[in-house]
Amino acid sequence: MTEALFEDTRHPTGAPYVADESTTLRTFLDFHRATLLRQAAGLDHEQLNRPFPPTTMTLAGLLKHMAFVEDIWFGVRLAGNVPSAPFDTAPWDDDQDWDFTSASEDDPEALRSLLRDAIARSNQLIDAAGSLDRIAVGRTRDGQEISLRWILVHMIEEYARHCGHADLMREAIDGRTDI
Repeated sequence: MTEALFEDTRHPTGAPYVADESTTLRTFLDFHRATLLRQAAGLDHEQLNRPFPPTTMTLAGLLKHMAFVEDIWFGVRLAGNVPSAPFDTAPWDDDQDWDFTSASEDDPEALRSLLRDAIARSNQLIDAAGSLDRIAVGRTRDGQEISLRWILVHMIEEYARHCGHADLMREAIDGRTDI
């Protein structure tokens, strides 16, 4: 190993090795958000909507799904807002996977913008919350309280899982592994 490895002060995610809890959680979350957007960057409609059997999951579906997840966890659960468009009028009763299935109808840049806009709204809500101990307006299905801290950790987990999917899909589309 070279001496430079021992001099690193930041993790590849950009997270400093020593920081307060909020900075650490938010830096890891931002890294995963950016990773998903990078995996979908530069791809056209057909590429974003290409499934890889046996799954029907696509990068387009992941972009829209994560915009929905951002909106639900930060907008609806944390802040108590109604769902944002297009999720507010989606036919969820007819298609519980609407976020995934309807993405094939969307323009690639519109999908990327939908996620970027959801992230921006989420960040505003996180900033306004003030403390990781902030209790969300929404509750679990069985009535338990949810802290902002838990939501951030859950979102890191959610993105990490889907970024793994996105890594494999992007490699299958054009061989890119350096993203």
